[in-house]
Amino acid sequence: MSPERPKLIFLVTEDWYFCSHRLPMARAARDSGFDVAVATRVSAHGEAIRAEGFGLHPLRWKRRAVGPLATLAAIAEIRRLYRRERPLIVHHVALKPALLGGIAARLAGVPIVVGMVTGMGYLGGSDRPAARLLGRLARWIAPMALFGRRGRVIVQNEEDRQALAVICPGKAARIVLIPGSGVDLTRFTPAPEPAAPPVTVAYAGRMIAIKGVGVLVAAQQRARQQGVDLRLVLAGDSDDENPSAIARATLQRWATLPGVTWLGRRDDVRDVWRDAHIAALASLGGEGVPKSLLEAAAMARPIVASDIAGVRSIAQHQVNALLVPPGDEAALAEALTTLARDAALRARLGAAGRKRVEQGFSDEAIAAATRTLYRELLREVGR
Repeated sequence: MSPERPKLIFLVTEDWYFCSHRLPMARAARDSGFDVAVATRVSAHGEAIRAEGFGLHPLRWKRRAVGPLATLAAIAEIRRLYRRERPLIVHHVALKPALLGGIAARLAGVPIVVGMVTGMGYLGGSDRPAARLLGRLARWIAPMALFGRRGRVIVQNEEDRQALAVICPGKAARIVLIPGSGVDLTRFTPAPEPAAPPVTVAYAGRMIAIKGVGVLVAAQQRARQQGVDLRLVLAGDSDDENPSAIARATLQRWATLPGVTWLGRRDDVRDVWRDAHIAALASLGGEGVPKSLLEAAAMARPIVASDIAGVRSIAQHQVNALLVPPGDEAALAEALTTLARDAALRARLGAAGRKRVEQGFSDEAIAAATRTLYRELLREVGR
């Protein structure tokens, strides 16, 4: 690598997540003159990362491992990596990398640290005792781990910005709002609605409980019992590393219910949205800005979703979406029924969704905002 090019390392838990959510951002950094590398647990996407010209540093950590010994081992491994590679900037993506990587970066003397809090995830959406304990620990160490001598913390929605400012008093000026992962508007383009009836609602994402998949299945079944010919497509696999993973046996049982199809993992979800009339996300909380809703809106699909932080960034009630209280099966069924019976409303909301994505949610806009942030930080260290 050329010594004249500043070195930037992205720290991400999983290689698949980097490829699905952060590849445009990393490409923009590379094309702006950075030597880019990725530190992550490598499963199936290592060669894809190398093919982009990025360095790759495999890590042994696992998202499920949250005990004291596993946490200390992860911090030590990341610290060794940073001391060896001596990056100018590290970019920590999601809460766990931001916290553990932030501590490691301070110990290793990394000049610039960028943390990205992409929603609170399991900590923000679960009532389990372990999640509540982890949430308290995260709030305690956040001011030290996230904010070093220099650097910024990126959040994806205004609610998270305000919450982080409360947890970390005096740091509000160093919290930057960049709304989401972005969507490629040249790949995700408006698609004509398929013939109806039946009307198909789709969910694309991980099959984990905090995404409200069970609530969505129950709402779809309730709508059918009320005489609505509503089909449900679930596109995604379970996530064994997530504490709220839905068992495959449960997913297989749901797929035997009337009108329910479980497709499993789909690397390209455009066909899912082309074949659907409605995009749904019944999340119980902990969202940044859901990428699945960005992609569905870009393809002019109306949205039915939970009225929660993060979702509201892209889904506006009665503009491009119908929003309902999280966990409210009856309200969700009513909203799905309303859209299933009104093609004109679906068309209006879908068209408005495409316009909304074009107004600041493209991957180009997100990459440009991140490049601006990097340049600002480089000026602070005289580069």
